[in-house]
Amino acid sequence: MKFLESLYIKAFISIVVDKQGTTIYVQTYKKEKLHASYEEHFDAFGLDEKMLEYIHNFTKETPFFYIAYLDNSTQQGALPTCLKSEMSRYHDLSESEYKCYDKKWTYYTSKTDLYELERMYEKVGLDFIFSPFTLVAHFFKDKLKEYFAGYILVQEDLITLSVFENETLLYAESIVVENYVPEEILEEPALEDEEDLDIVEEIEEGIDLDDITAIDELDSLDDFGDIADLDSLDDIDNFAQEEDIEEEFNEEVNAITQEQETASAEKDLVSTEDYQRFTLIQESINRYYHDDRYESKFLETLYIADGVGVSSMLKQYFEEEMFLSVYVRSIDIPQELSQLAYKEVLS
Repeated sequence: MKFLESLYIKAFISIVVDKQGTTIYVQTYKKEKLHASYEEHFDAFGLDEKMLEYIHNFTKETPFFYIAYLDNSTQQGALPTCLKSEMSRYHDLSESEYKCYDKKWTYYTSKTDLYELERMYEKVGLDFIFSPFTLVAHFFKDKLKEYFAGYILVQEDLITLSVFENETLLYAESIVVENYVPEEILEEPALEDEEDLDIVEEIEEGIDLDDITAIDELDSLDDFGDIADLDSLDDIDNFAQEEDIEEEFNEEVNAITQEQETASAEKDLVSTEDYQRFTLIQESINRYYHDDRYESKFLETLYIADGVGVSSMLKQYFEEEMFLSVYVRSIDIPQELSQLAYKEVLS
């Protein structure tokens, strides 16, 4: 087997699904050294023909391939024990699959969701289904050994919160993030008086040509002066050119203004999403403090694995409203998932 492995590459294929679609990340190894990496995003949320073809491009080259999936079930979590006699104290696991992690704590997920994943990906087969809690533990392994803190993984539609002390899990919760849709209220300007209303009605009903005064009665046109007062046709051309320049300038100004307004709206949306994340995490921490089943200790520090690109406002919310020390570290979730699979194969 070792000889055969030396002849082929090893391919680690990671699948991450969120509300944006599906990301497939592939790392190939030669003799335990990273050879190449590839990444592709698909709009689909299940295994379609394009994804199947993309995965087969790698699996057909080697018999040593491993496909990992990040569990995105809303019915998952983790418990601060590996003793079956104590598990029911925290959660009813009759409808869940569960596994002990490092003989210290347990993570679980829905049996129904697992069966659905197996059915959806049966054409390629899933070798590993990793819990976000194990991903957090792996990503912050350098901190878990030393610091009592809250450890958070922020994804598009799921937030994973866990509290560790000396690698011992004290509390955990997976939080579903609902889609935020800003409400834009478009109000038509109010009509101030009946005269305005009459004008609108006339426009809607059409204009009666009989109501237009005869042209021979429009003597007031003489007040505009004699057209001969213009020096030449060049004056007309210059006037037109100036109007064109002014129009172009106004278009450029409007374009810049629109870009600024769009950027401002996007910034407001990001800020609103981060405040929503802050609120959900704050509520979860409060549950940790007030639930007698857990060994509650006052949190002073949060470590956040940022998988979506949060703004600095999220950190600011925790620091100003909860007086926490917050450290944000970007995480490439598909790549980290691949590292978990690699570690699992080598162990």
